[in-house]
Amino acid sequence: MAMIAPLKVGFYQKSCPSAEAIVKSTVNQALATDNGVPAALIRLHVHDCFGCDASILLDSTPANLAEKDSPANLGISGFDVIDQVKANLEAACPQTVSCADIVAFAARDGVSMAGGTYYAVPGGRRDGTVSLAAEAAQNLPGSFFNVTQLRENFAKKGLSMAEMVTLSGAHSIGDSHCSSFSKRLYSFNSTYSQDPSMNLSYANYLRTKCPRPASKTNSTSTVVPDPVVPFDPVTPNLLDNNYYKILESHKGLVASDQVLWSSSLVTRKMVKNNANHPGKWASKFAEAMVKMGEIDLLTGVHGEIRKNCRVVN
Repeated sequence: MAMIAPLKVGFYQKSCPSAEAIVKSTVNQALATDNGVPAALIRLHVHDCFGCDASILLDSTPANLAEKDSPANLGISGFDVIDQVKANLEAACPQTVSCADIVAFAARDGVSMAGGTYYAVPGGRRDGTVSLAAEAAQNLPGSFFNVTQLRENFAKKGLSMAEMVTLSGAHSIGDSHCSSFSKRLYSFNSTYSQDPSMNLSYANYLRTKCPRPASKTNSTSTVVPDPVVPFDPVTPNLLDNNYYKILESHKGLVASDQVLWSSSLVTRKMVKNNANHPGKWASKFAEAMVKMGEIDLLTGVHGEIRKNCRVVN
């Protein structure tokens, strides 16, 4: 089996010295017109990096449903920003910088622009040629996962429980579709219609934003809208440790966030720690993002450098 070539900080220093500066300036321009860009780019990287080969960027074809169109990737965005970065890089250094590296660099710039810690990202990833919607569903954690399922999901990719709790802090920015959590408001289980772990006034507020889902018998009626709600209602565009304080006050939006506080003493201790030590959490988040960006790589002679991030060469 061929050895995986290691990633390297400054990978494009000789082949495309301005590569990371081009990514940063393009992301900055996008941010000027849309303050949701950092959250979109971070989430794009996380969802790609349960195998960091830019497979999430590939478009579906008549013969294949791609990852981006999986229900597990509902609400993923930022593709247009990556397209613009790629166009600018192709103009400067044709077929040199991989889409997978662009996603990793852009997420780092998103973290930094949203108030997080700037960190060095090693480059050298290459782009995959396969993107399957079914794989996204198998790899990504579900919004109703419990702590055991979350731990196992991250462990499969070599990430510890502490890193899982640290990376969950990405939900400090961005938003979620009502469909990802409305069961907690209207039909939690046979005993409780509302999730008892959710703050009552917060649940009442969310009901004003999220309509009750249509019943199965009524499914032929008009499509019920699926609005979005910010994960953090206090600082929705700031990557900070407020996410952990929200969990302490039982205002976690999706069930898989709130369980970190409600159902495990081990993860509750980690949540407390991150809530109490913002600087330490920011450093750990940066380290975990770098580690996550090295999962299931294609490097060296494997994969390709796509000319267009949406299609294989």
